[in-house]
Amino acid sequence: MSRQLKWLNRLSRLAVKPFLRRMSGPKWARIQLDWGARLLFHPPPQTVAVWKETGGVPCLFVTNRAKTHSPRPGAVMLYIHGGGYVAGSPKTHKHLLARLARLTQLEVCAPDYRKAPEHPFPAAFEDTLAAYKGLFVHGYRPENIVIGGDSAGGGLALALLAHLNTQGVVPKAVFAFSPFTDATFSGASLVRNTDLDPMLPPERQDLITDWYLAGNPPADPRVSPIFAPWTSPLPPVFLQASEHEILTDDSVRMAEVLRAAGGHVTLDIWPDVPHVWVFFTRVLPEAKEALGRVAKFVNDQFVEPIDKR
Repeated sequence: MSRQLKWLNRLSRLAVKPFLRRMSGPKWARIQLDWGARLLFHPPPQTVAVWKETGGVPCLFVTNRAKTHSPRPGAVMLYIHGGGYVAGSPKTHKHLLARLARLTQLEVCAPDYRKAPEHPFPAAFEDTLAAYKGLFVHGYRPENIVIGGDSAGGGLALALLAHLNTQGVVPKAVFAFSPFTDATFSGASLVRNTDLDPMLPPERQDLITDWYLAGNPPADPRVSPIFAPWTSPLPPVFLQASEHEILTDDSVRMAEVLRAAGGHVTLDIWPDVPHVWVFFTRVLPEAKEALGRVAKFVNDQFVEPIDKR
């Protein structure tokens, strides 16, 4: 464990976890995340970010300048940010989007989907699906689209895959950082890792049940993809999570479900790291290595030339 990770875990226990326990509304979560992103997390030089409406949803398209890390022609990454369905935006995740764009040489499209409680379920899923379909208008084809996300956004990425799976047309590949895949909260790690998780308090399930679900069924695959009726064929999937976070089993059980349906899943479990630690690539060596593993997974999918017909 690096010195930086020790300090991050300590800071999370002293500040982040107590803040989330006391949070009475989404306003302060949004302010804190926006402020922290502006202050601490900056995209690398030569980053280009442009807003475009995609499928009726505002999306931030992130690339690197052509002379530094030219994006692959005809390919794109749809990245869905986390924030418990109530906070976050493509702007708070811009540094992560830029690093993903640089490491994978993909243009990254991040939808600014509607947030709860103002826009409860299934608003976030509907916007994510609309943005995915909107990529076709920009000339992208399903077999050249990679879908990714973190936390609630990782769950949305897998929920989108579940929907596409029922249509028989799936993307190139999918990856998720610490995804939230079970809104029934039946994973054993919610209890097992209550004290071990340095960041997330398990008692704040109301963020999902009250603010986002608002009375809708928690086992709906659009919020709990672990309960979707998965069938082959499925694209390669990469799931990354911490061994000590309360959402560990959301990834472990999701991998089991996908494998049972014939999918090829890489499950990358790390010890001692917090929830979505790749967010801290600027300061954590563990985050840089973890992000590098995901980038390699994505790059491996593009060994063959992209069909631009």
